[in-house]
Amino acid sequence: MLKEIISTMLTPVLFQNQLRNLLKNPEKETYLLAVSGGADSMVLAYLFTTLRISGCSFQVAHVNYKLRGEDSELDQKTVEDFCREHKIQFHLYEVSEKDQKPENSVQLWARELRYRFFSRVQKQENLTVLATAHHLNDQLETFIINLSKASGIHGLSGIPANENHVVRPLLNFTKDEIYAFARENKIKFREDLSNRKSDYLRNKIRNEIVPKLLETNDHFLENFQKSLVYLSQTKDFVRQQIEKTEDQLLISNNENIILDKEKLNRESDWVKFEILKKYGFRKSEEIQKIFTAETGSSFYSAHHQLIINRNELIFQRLKEIKEETEEVILMQTFDGSARRTEINLATIIDLPEETGDTFRWEFDAEKVIFPLKLRRKKEGDYFYPIGMTGKKKISKFFKDEKLSILAKQKIWLLTDGNNNVLGIIRLRQDKRYARDERTKSILTIFNEK
Repeated sequence: MLKEIISTMLTPVLFQNQLRNLLKNPEKETYLLAVSGGADSMVLAYLFTTLRISGCSFQVAHVNYKLRGEDSELDQKTVEDFCREHKIQFHLYEVSEKDQKPENSVQLWARELRYRFFSRVQKQENLTVLATAHHLNDQLETFIINLSKASGIHGLSGIPANENHVVRPLLNFTKDEIYAFARENKIKFREDLSNRKSDYLRNKIRNEIVPKLLETNDHFLENFQKSLVYLSQTKDFVRQQIEKTEDQLLISNNENIILDKEKLNRESDWVKFEILKKYGFRKSEEIQKIFTAETGSSFYSAHHQLIINRNELIFQRLKEIKEETEEVILMQTFDGSARRTEINLATIIDLPEETGDTFRWEFDAEKVIFPLKLRRKKEGDYFYPIGMTGKKKISKFFKDEKLSILAKQKIWLLTDGNNNVLGIIRLRQDKRYARDERTKSILTIFNEK
C-alpha cells in the first residue's frame, strides 16, 4: 500500500511527515529548493526553514527569465530578501541573449534551462535532492493534459512525488491550503499575472476547465487525490507484470539483452509497446516493422540498437557499440633493423569466443605498409585467405563461416596503412603478406592470455 497523506490543512508537521514518506532518511539529505517567488515555492522555502531544528541543510535557486520586465526583477528580489532574512545560500541564474529564447515552446525552453541550472548548482554544492513546489492542483492540470495526449496509465498516474532525486513534498496539498498557510504565516510572495492569460494549454486548463470541475463536487480534489493513489498502485502492479512477462521472453542477459521475437509477437500490441519502450522504441509503425523485418535488419533508438537475428531480438547499448567501433593503432612505424617483432592482441582487445581459439600469424614486415591497425569491417573489404584460391569478400567469408550477427559486429580486421586487409582476427590470415623463405624481418601477431 502506498504511503499517502490525504491532507486537511497544511502544517509543518504534515509537511515533515510527507517528506519522511518520500525519503528514507530526509535529515541526512542536502536539498536545493527551486523557488520562483510564487506562493507555492515561497511556502516550500518557509517550511524547510522549520526543519532546521532537526539539522536539515538546504539552499535556494532562482531563475530570472527576464520575460516580464520589472515583475521579473521583483520576483528575484522577493526570493533574495527571504534568503537574506533567513540566512539561506542563494543561487541566481539571469537569462541573457546567449540563452537564445525561442519564438515558440517558451515553456519547454524555460524548463530545460532551469533544470540544467539546478543540476549545475547541485553538483557544485554537493546537494543530493532537488525539491520543487508542485501541488495537487498542478497534478490535476497535468492529468488533464496527459489525458488529452493519450499517454496511458503512466501519464494519468500523475507527477511522481519522488523520482530521480527530485522530490515534490507539496503534491498532496491544494493551492488553497498553500495560500492559506502563506497568509497565516505572513509569507511574502509574488503573483505571476501572466498565469491569468489562457494563451498556453496549462493556463487554459487552469483558468477555464479546472474551476468548472471543482464546481461539480465539493470533494473533487480529495477524490481526485484518492484516484491518483489507485492509479499509481495500478501502474506499479502493471510494471511488475510486464517485468515478469519480459523475464519469460528472455533468452540471454549477458553482454546484450536477447528476447524471443516469436513469443513477444504473440503478446498484445500494448505489451509489445511496454516492453520495447524501455529500449527507446515507442512508435507503433516502427514496432510493427520490427516483427516483419528480415534477419540482419537493424533499428535504432536514442540509446539502443535492435538487431533482428532469426527468432531473436538483440538489444545493444549504443555507447557500447560506439566504443567497440573505434580504430586501434597497433604500430605506427616499423624499425627495419628489428629481426622479430611480436604483438599480443590479448592485452589490447577483447575477442569474441565464437571466432575460435588462440592463433599465431607471422608476416613479412617489409611487405606491410605502416601504420598497422585494427578496425571493423567496411563495405567492399576483401582479402586473399590462406588455404583458398584468389580473393574473397569479407562479407562472403563471414556468411560461409556461419557467424552470428553479434559475432560479425565484434570481429576485428588487421589492416595496413592503405587499409588492405592482412587478416580476419582469429579466423584467417591473408597470404599476400605472410612470412616466406625470403623474409628477413618477422612480424608476429598472436593472442595468449
